[in-house]
Amino acid sequence: MAGEQEAPAADPAARKSRAGRDLPAAITVGVALAATVVLTLLYWHWGFVLLVTAMLTLGTIELHDALKRIGMNSAVIPIVVGTIAVICGSYAAATQEGNTALPWHSVLLGFLGATTLAALIWRMPGGSAGYVKDAAASLFTIGYIPLLGSFAGLILAAENGGAKMATTLLIVMGTDTGGYAVGARWGRHPMAPQISPKKTWEGMAGSVGLATAVAIPLTVWWLDAAWWIGLLLALAIVAAGTCGDLIESLVKRDVGIKDMSSFLPGHGGAMDRLDSILVASPVAWLIMFLLIPN
Repeated sequence: MAGEQEAPAADPAARKSRAGRDLPAAITVGVALAATVVLTLLYWHWGFVLLVTAMLTLGTIELHDALKRIGMNSAVIPIVVGTIAVICGSYAAATQEGNTALPWHSVLLGFLGATTLAALIWRMPGGSAGYVKDAAASLFTIGYIPLLGSFAGLILAAENGGAKMATTLLIVMGTDTGGYAVGARWGRHPMAPQISPKKTWEGMAGSVGLATAVAIPLTVWWLDAAWWIGLLLALAIVAAGTCGDLIESLVKRDVGIKDMSSFLPGHGGAMDRLDSILVASPVAWLIMFLLIPN
């Protein structure tokens, strides 16, 4: 009608975060992943293991593509097959402990050894040129992804494993959220400027604060353990999760990429979601194995 002004067209940039992320897509993917994790931890533990396996398998492919940029070619097919065997096999063995002749650690070591051997043999037809670099890429991938990732399944396979896994994930989330909230508002002193300029000591304090606030009540209420174990879990997971984030940042800076992939809209790649959890899981498993066995 005359005299009325048309509403301005939606600015595509408004849908983006400051980091250039598509916020609606990021929220949708985040909610879908969170819902899947919650439902599988509550009702179908094998579903959670399969989700972890799928994400880790994608991670091996992403890392393979990233390392190719600097002339390192991992044996991606044997590693993908080995990742599935390591995660699913070790979880299955751990849940059947006492009912099978093979303990979980034997299954885990066996599949890791077989994956390593297969990767080294797979590269042999390519000749000696670049063999060491390619073998190094394969061994790095095996140690970084299926080995570290297997501890998520081992946490879940333990007594009260659903609560232990949920506690671990929520502490990691507290670490990330606290670090971002405090660091974005008050961060002034870079912690590792040559690796991740935006990561600050103030953000680290926020990570410790929120992770501790999450860990202590969950450890007492869900895991029926002493409060100081929750504090230990928080401090250890903050340290490990931060190292995991920095490790992936180092890889991405070395190969010259921002995200491992665009598989998860608004989030980047699978490895961009797994970096903290991969390194935090073995630490959480060890503390729970020693201090909260039942």
